[in-house]
Amino acid sequence: MSVHDCNGAELEDGDNVQVNKDLKIKGMSKTLKRGTAIKNISTTNKDTEVECRIGKSTIVLKTEFLKKA
Repeated sequence: MSVHDCNGAELEDGDNVQVNKDLKIKGMSKTLKRGTAIKNISTTNKDTEVECRIGKSTIVLKTEFLKKA
């Protein structure tokens, strides 16, 4: 299964991505601002989602809001 970002670039485990839209994270008081770099993502069973760590929390993000850095 291949996972693609908003521009169609293929994402793999360990890639670095950037957020292309301000995202309010459910269950956290923090908002991910546009341009925030996220390191070392991991793919999930779904081709539209990736898992990453923000601080001490692990969250799942939709790939439509990410672009490969």
